[in-house]
Amino acid sequence: MITPSRTAVPFRFELVLWLMPAAFAIHIGEEWFGGFPGYVAATLGGSTMSPGEFVVNNSVFMALLVGLSLWASRSGSRLSAFFLTVWASGNLFWDFFAHLAFTVMFNAYSPGLVTASLFYYPIPIFVTIVGMRGGRLTFASSMLAYLIGGLLILAVIWGGLYHFKVRS
Repeated sequence: MITPSRTAVPFRFELVLWLMPAAFAIHIGEEWFGGFPGYVAATLGGSTMSPGEFVVNNSVFMALLVGLSLWASRSGSRLSAFFLTVWASGNLFWDFFAHLAFTVMFNAYSPGLVTASLFYYPIPIFVTIVGMRGGRLTFASSMLAYLIGGLLILAVIWGGLYHFKVRS
């Protein structure tokens, strides 16, 4: 009798990190079709965001995410993994909590909540664990990256609400 091998195939950081740009693309679709630009103004009291601003903003964020992903997947350096984790934690992981908080605070669906719940919360954690197991990240560098990412999402929210303008 032949028994199947029980040897696990390890996940590779250089491959699983691409789940994050894929999740970002799906999430932006939900935000777009859910009317997120109008939600920002109507529900959150932010500045009106035109469809063009929404597309440009998210295109820049995607370009940065893809650029950092390319660097991290090709260089093998800890620094590239750290910067990718900072950006991804701020724009994916912490964004889940922003959507959840807005939904609870305003008792209204925050466009993007479904994909943030399905992808933005678990995927960055999974990629981080794979990065730690593969030696690309340490626990300390991961925690620092998530802390900086938490500050980054605050800047993103402020920029999204006020388009980097000080309210008078």
